[in-house]
Amino acid sequence: MPDKKVVNPSEEESRKVAEASRQTTWEKPSFMRELFLGNFRFDLVEQYPLVRRQRAEFQKFYDALVKFINSEVDPVEIDRTGEYPKAVVDGLRKLGAFGMKIPKKYGGLGFTNLEYQKVMELMGSVDGNISALLSAHQSIGVPQPLKTFGSDELKEKYLPRCAKGEISAFALTEDNVGSDPARMTTNYSLTEDGKHFVLNGEKLWCTNGTIAKLLVVMAIDAKTKKISAFVVETGWKGVKVEHRCHFMGLRALANAVISFKDVKIPVGNLIGKEGRGLKIALTTLNDGRLSIPNGSLGTAKACLRSCREWASVREQWGKPVGKHEAIAHKISDMAAVNFAMESMTKLATAMADRGDTDIRLEAAAAKEWISCRTWEIVDETMQIRGGRGYETESSLAARGEEPVAVERVMRDYRINKIFEGSSEIMHLIMAREAVDKHLEVAGVIINPKKGMNEKLAALPGISAFYATWYPSRWLGWGRWPRYQEYGSLAGHLGYVERSCRRLSRQVFHGMVVHQAKLQHKQGFLFRLVDVGNELFAMAASISRAHAMRQAGDENAAEAMELADLFCRMARRKIKQLFRDLWSNDDLLKYRRALAVLDGRYRFLEEGSFQAIDDAQPAVTPGPQAVPDTPAKDKKGPIGVAARGTAEATS
Repeated sequence: MPDKKVVNPSEEESRKVAEASRQTTWEKPSFMRELFLGNFRFDLVEQYPLVRRQRAEFQKFYDALVKFINSEVDPVEIDRTGEYPKAVVDGLRKLGAFGMKIPKKYGGLGFTNLEYQKVMELMGSVDGNISALLSAHQSIGVPQPLKTFGSDELKEKYLPRCAKGEISAFALTEDNVGSDPARMTTNYSLTEDGKHFVLNGEKLWCTNGTIAKLLVVMAIDAKTKKISAFVVETGWKGVKVEHRCHFMGLRALANAVISFKDVKIPVGNLIGKEGRGLKIALTTLNDGRLSIPNGSLGTAKACLRSCREWASVREQWGKPVGKHEAIAHKISDMAAVNFAMESMTKLATAMADRGDTDIRLEAAAAKEWISCRTWEIVDETMQIRGGRGYETESSLAARGEEPVAVERVMRDYRINKIFEGSSEIMHLIMAREAVDKHLEVAGVIINPKKGMNEKLAALPGISAFYATWYPSRWLGWGRWPRYQEYGSLAGHLGYVERSCRRLSRQVFHGMVVHQAKLQHKQGFLFRLVDVGNELFAMAASISRAHAMRQAGDENAAEAMELADLFCRMARRKIKQLFRDLWSNDDLLKYRRALAVLDGRYRFLEEGSFQAIDDAQPAVTPGPQAVPDTPAKDKKGPIGVAARGTAEATS
C-alpha cells in the first residue's frame, strides 16, 4: 500500500468544511424541519401512500426475482464460502436487477423508489450480502449521482453499462476520514493541457470494490482544497485493489481498500461541478439511505414471523412461551414497532418519489430510527429463541431441527447502524438542521467571533422574530374535538402537535442556555432528535392506519390497534426524553470518560490478558489468503494478536 498521509485539521477547519458541504437552502417544505420549529405540518404526511396493486411490469419482475431466489440463492452457502456465486450474480444481471433505478432510455427498468425499495425489503429478509451488493451499486454507486448530477455525456457513457450489470462502488472513506471530510488526503490536479485530472490517494471500505468496474471517487484539489466527485474505471492504469476487507457478518461483501497512483481521469468524468463533491455525496446519500430502513424492514418482518411461529408452539411450564407475560410483552412491542417502521419507511420513500418535499431529515430519521429498532428486534428474536437462536443454521439442520437463521442475521444486520452514516452521525446531521433557523436568526449573538457592535446591530431583528415566534409556540389547541375524524387515534395526533411545539421551545431554550457551547452538548441535542424521530414515527403510523380505515382495508382494525399501542409506547419514551433534557448526568459522565481516557481507572482492566512481548504465533492463511503479502501484526484491543493477510480479489 502507498504511504499514508495524515491530515490533522483543527476543529474549526473541520466544521467549516462540513458546513460548506451542507445544503443550506430549503426550497421545498420538510415535515421534520417544521416539526423542530413547532409547526405541525400534518398535511405533508396525511395522504399516506397505500399501494393497492403493483404495476404489472414491476410485479412480473418481482415474481421472477422471488422464483430466482427460491431456486438459486443459498444464503447459508454464501455465508460459508464468503463469496458471491457467479450463477447468482449472472442471474441478477439477466433479470435486470442492477438497473432497477436506471431510466429505461439507458437500458434500465425505470422503477420508482417505492418499487425498488420493495425489492430491498425482500432482500433484507433473504440475505444481507446480496442486499448490500445491489444497494451499494445503485443507491450510492455510479447510477444515482449520475442520474441527479451527471452530464448527458456521462449518462450516455455509463448508465447503459451499469444497467447491464457492470457493478459500481462508492469511494469516500479513507483510513483517517470517516465523517470528517477536512481530513481527506486523496487528491487530484489538472494536467497542463487541461484534458485530464490526475488522481492520487487511497480509499477504505469500498463496498463492491473488489468486483466493481466503475467507481464514484471523492477527492480534494491539492491547491484549492475543494472536494469533487469523479467516475473512475477500475481498469485504468494506476487503480489497484490493495486489500479485501472481511467483517463479522456479510462475509461475501466485496469490500476493498483501493489505491490510486497517477490515475488520469478525462475531464468529462467530473460529476457536476468542481468543488461540489460533498454536496453530491450528501444528496446521493439522502436517497441512498432509504435502502437501509427498507432492507431493515424486511429483516424485522422475518424476525416477527420467526418469533410468532416459535412462541406459539414452544411450551414451557404447561403453556406456549408466547403466553408467558415476559415473552408476550416482547412480541407485542415487536409487532407495534414493525407497524411503525413500515409506516415511516414507506412514507419517506413515497415522499422521495413525489419530489414535492425536501426529505433530507426524513431520510436520516428513517435510517437512524429504523436501523436501531430493527437491531433491538433482532436481539429480542435471539432471546426468544434462546439457544436455538445462538446455534448456527448448519448445526440446527445437522441434528434435525429447522435451520432458522437468527445467528447469521445478527452478524449480518449489525452493520446497518453504521452503513450510510452511523447512528451518531445521523443524530448530528439532524441536530444541525434542528437549530438551523435559530442560527440563521440569532447566530450572531452566540458567535464568539462577532464583535459587540455587530451583536447590537442584530438585536432589533432578533427581537422582532422571537417576539411573535416564541409566544406562538405556547398557543394552539391539540385536544378533542380536534382530529376527531381519526377516531381512537385523535388523542395521539393531538399529542404529536402539542409535543412538536414543546420540542421547538426546548430547542430554543437550549440555544439560550448553552449558546456557542450547544454544538458540544451532544447528549442534549441527541435527545431532541430522538423526540423528533418518535413524533415522526407516531405521525406516520396514525396516517397509515387512518388511510387503511378510510380505504376499507381488511386489516384496518388491526392497524388501528397497532398504531394505538405504538403511540402509547412512544409517548412514554418522549416523556422521559423531555425530562432528561434538563435533569441528567451528562457533565458527570463526560468527566468520568476523560478520566478513563487519562488512565485513572485502569484498575478496572486488571485480570484481562495483555501480551508481554510482540512475538506472535504464525496464523495459517485461509483458502483465499495470499501468504506472501502479510499485513503487520497488531495487538487487538484485548491483547490478542490480530494478524491480517491481503486477500485475492476478483
